[in-house]
Amino acid sequence: MDRFQSMQVFARVVELNSFSRAADALRLPRSTVSVVVRKLEAHLRVRLMQRTTRHLSLTPEGAEYYRHCIRILAEIRESEEMLASARNGPRGRLSVQIATALGRIVVLPAIDDFHKRFPDLELMIGLDDRPIHPSDENLDCTIRMGEPEDPGVIQRRLCDLEIVTAGSPDYLVRYGEPQRVEDIPQHLAVHCLSHATGRVANFMFDINGDAVEVGLPAALSISDAESCAICSANGMGLIQAPRFILAPYLNSGALVEVLSQWQPGPMPVAAVFPHRRQIALKARVFVEWAAELLEKSPLFLGNLDLGNPSSSGYRVDAEAPLID
Repeated sequence: MDRFQSMQVFARVVELNSFSRAADALRLPRSTVSVVVRKLEAHLRVRLMQRTTRHLSLTPEGAEYYRHCIRILAEIRESEEMLASARNGPRGRLSVQIATALGRIVVLPAIDDFHKRFPDLELMIGLDDRPIHPSDENLDCTIRMGEPEDPGVIQRRLCDLEIVTAGSPDYLVRYGEPQRVEDIPQHLAVHCLSHATGRVANFMFDINGDAVEVGLPAALSISDAESCAICSANGMGLIQAPRFILAPYLNSGALVEVLSQWQPGPMPVAAVFPHRRQIALKARVFVEWAAELLEKSPLFLGNLDLGNPSSSGYRVDAEAPLID
């Protein structure tokens, strides 16, 4: 039995949830795909899938084996791409997840520049705010806003986001402009829901060097920061969000910044990589391009100390493997 082919066939059946669709994708007869999976189960002495005439589902053992399969197949593919890249530059498929607002407002409007620099890379970009680990989704890297919560991740700090508090002129006329942080609980907020916890993210302020969290009654809570900005600009409540999201509204006067002297600490933007000994060249060139893009933007606090690897270089948290 060809174990490599068996892993490929099994993984494709799982991904497409169909023997026939997997057979079409792999350009194999359906009977061959069925035989390969049966032989794989016989070799492993465990049932990987539950089959009915209408449905396929993984057994617990099958789900665990699938996770190992996609990791092994990804490492083999990366090894092949690494050798090809050494000769011809980065090539192949590059899978990246980017925080939604960051991708939509900053990265995607400039992505043609990256494609022109590296035309042999096929880009697959997902916009998602969930704190996904790249290894779990077979991604080459993710670019997140906020501190990575996973222990042992490999990350590259890209820049810092300035966080501002604002409200619409109409709202500030109706409720009064807050002069002190102590005034905040008397106001309404348009809250951004945390994708990590599902709960509202309270406002934060820096008071004499201490980070102070303040809760506000919610006029509205939304899982998308750009939608929060729209509703705040329409007078529904105060908002606290990265400046790059609120910039169009602040520039037009639709929002007015308040309590700037107690602005909270910056929010980091970091690229997070899978648990591997070596970062793939294709992921490295994308992240370096993104770092350059963010550094040029006046909306970000990108003046990091280039000589300090803990602030601007690749960094390994906890027990993650070292980068070659």
